[in-house]
Amino acid sequence: MGHEVDFLRVGEGEKCGDAIALRFGDLKNGTRSDQVVVVIDGGFKDTGEALVTHIKTHYRTDKVDLVISSHPDADHTSGLEVVLEELRVDALWMHRPWKHTEDMAWLFKDGRVTDTSVREDLRKSLENAASLEALATRKRIPITEPFAGLRDSTQHIFVVGPTQAFYESLLPSFRGTPEPKADLAILLKALAGVRELVQRVAERWDYETLDDEGETTAENNSSTIIIAVVDEKHLMFTADGGILALTDVASRLEAARYEFSALSFVQVPHHGSRRNVGPSILNRILGPKLQHDLKLRTAFVSIPKDPSAKHPSKKVTNAFRRRGAYIYPTTEYCLWHRFEAPDREGFSDATPLGFFDEVED
Repeated sequence: MGHEVDFLRVGEGEKCGDAIALRFGDLKNGTRSDQVVVVIDGGFKDTGEALVTHIKTHYRTDKVDLVISSHPDADHTSGLEVVLEELRVDALWMHRPWKHTEDMAWLFKDGRVTDTSVREDLRKSLENAASLEALATRKRIPITEPFAGLRDSTQHIFVVGPTQAFYESLLPSFRGTPEPKADLAILLKALAGVRELVQRVAERWDYETLDDEGETTAENNSSTIIIAVVDEKHLMFTADGGILALTDVASRLEAARYEFSALSFVQVPHHGSRRNVGPSILNRILGPKLQHDLKLRTAFVSIPKDPSAKHPSKKVTNAFRRRGAYIYPTTEYCLWHRFEAPDREGFSDATPLGFFDEVED
């Protein structure tokens, strides 16, 4: 059985997201009935259009067996509406936070969040998720909330996080306060740019500066984390999950005696942000630091077109490399990872990120 994974590039500047397509089955000699097509997030609207074209062109189908919305951020969900509109979709996995707490439910009125105490980005994300739900309902696409233990009909796609209890524990933190005033936001961004320019620190193979203090949002930690198992190949998709979410997943998998060494492919969380991973959780998922440079698995990181963007953090990419995971960034239109899949015209070998002697402080 073969598989192929495609990460489409999403966004420009500091705006980035995820748009992932996965196909597995008999890819070389089989028909569509011998294959399964999965979409994990769809980026922005224009990315969704590119994703539809990509699937029709390279997977040669207009049917998707499963669409997964990892969490309601607009850079992950907006393009999924295009996928649902233009392709035949059998099932949708998405969380519906408004169904878990009255505090979240009353924010909505006719599909809109009217409470001004909710952060603007969160308001848009929740409205996008509600719009996706409405579209799926209109098209009679079954919706399932992806909590740990859920498997797809083929028994190859496993949700390993979050559990429903963990997810619901995050919901009270979804509500936020209004964004800073524009002038303050601009000042803070400018100061951050100055820090990025002038503050660097040296790293060596045996000297790591990434720490375990990174924190991300509750919305990111609510991300659906998935492992796809195709024959002996295990592929892990982390979306924007942070240390809290990944630690919860690792603890339950360890209790189930899962062998993390089986992972041949890993998604770098949240575009390589240093707020989402630390040495301790990487040691558990990828294994301890190696004595020398050795490729044990492949890792993809979704980053925008602009190479000057802050993602991925060099601290993070060095940390992955030390643990045998070679990172490939979405600097081109599409990253393609395959096993027992047919060749594609116009696709060539990608170059992994190297080890950086200087990283951001």
